[in-house]
Order: sequence, then C-alpha cells, then structure tokens
Amino acid sequence: MLKNIPEVISPEFMKVLMEMGHDDEIVLADGNFPAASVANKLIRCEGYGVPEILEAVLKFLPLDQYVERPVALMAVVPGDKTKPTIWEEYRKIIKASGEKFSDFEFVERFAFYERAKKAYAVVASGEKALYANIILKKGVL
Repeated sequence: MLKNIPEVISPEFMKVLMEMGHDDEIVLADGNFPAASVANKLIRCEGYGVPEILEAVLKFLPLDQYVERPVALMAVVPGDKTKPTIWEEYRKIIKASGEKFSDFEFVERFAFYERAKKAYAVVASGEKALYANIILKKGVL
C-alpha cells in the first residue's frame, strides 16, 4: 500500500494516469455516458461521482497550459432546459487544485462522443447529474 493515494484511484487508474503523455486526454464520464462503447481504455469507478474523481485526478495530473482551454464539458443540447449546477462544482475543484484555468471549452454532444473515442482513457463513474462529462488534457511538469 502507498500513503496519500485517494481510494478512488485504483492501481489500474494510477497506471493509466502515469502512462498518459502531454496532450493526451482522459474523460471522466457520468453514469449515462456510453463509456464502454467509446473507450480505448475503460476504468470503472461506478461507486464514485465525477467531482470526487476530478479532485483526486488533479492531485496527480497537470493540465495542459499550452492550450487555451484544457478542460472540456459536454454542451447542453439545444432546447434542453437543463442547467448543470455541477459545472460550478468543477470550477471550484479545478481552481482549488492550483492549476491554471480560465474557463471551460464546450463541446457539442456528438462531437464530444467522437473526441472521447480518441481519448487515452474513459473513466466510468456513477455520477447521476446530467451533463457531468468532462475531458482533461494532460500537460507537463
């Protein structure tokens, strides 16, 4: 066992984070996301919500500072009245992590799915909030 590793980060999950290189992306997916059908590498964390996974990941993963927006969210589908309050929670977690962050990139639903297919890995969570999917682009130390 190791000290100070959040329990949400399994050995497999840590291995994936360590394998990722600069510019690789990881998707933290909500419970409605088709994670298994789009993932190149699938990490299962169904017992956790995206906010706690995000907070744990940002202890280890630097965000890419060479792009304008290293954090992307799935945009609300036009006509959908949902107002995702979880996004403000993400904003607070990212700012508290100390990572340089200006704002989110918003990606249309089907473009988000296509981008997720190219991601290094997809983390399947048990998150129940709608539009809780988030993509992180890895930077350098």
